Amino acid sequence: MKHKVLRACLVGALIGLFIAVWITIVISLFVGDGRYYAVVPSLAGACGSETLAVLLQTVCALLYGAAWGGASNIWQREDWSLLRQTATHLAVCSAATLPIAYLLHWMEHSLRGVLLYFAIFFGIYLMIWLIQYGIVKRRLRQINARLEAASRKRPED
Repeated sequence: MKHKVLRACLVGALIGLFIAVWITIVISLFVGDGRYYAVVPSLAGACGSETLAVLLQTVCALLYGAAWGGASNIWQREDWSLLRQTATHLAVCSAATLPIAYLLHWMEHSLRGVLLYFAIFFGIYLMIWLIQYGIVKRRLRQINARLEAASRKRPED
């Protein structure tokens, strides 16, 4: 199990870095002034240089991705209820997301900013969870329908 979690963390770290780089590219394209925005300007100011800010953001992207990758194993715990899995996954992902978002200046550094960021995070989390829940529920209905059809075709023993 430990190897599975470690592998998920390593894959998650790489995915986190990949996503972080693409986000900076997309943001730079949308700004549309021909410049590349590697970090939030306030982060560069807080770090004293853009280079240090990029280094910090890179390390955080790796850690962030690793946390989410490792947290994906929570869904494999068949001895836990769906409520426990969801609450644990949300807690782990929130514990990874919110400090990194604050550190990297993805949110306003005020109580209002933190609450707003968490509300947005929770809303997105809830939407994704509901979509995933619906997909799994539909798959289970399909599997049950196939099993029922197969049992009707098979003669009684």
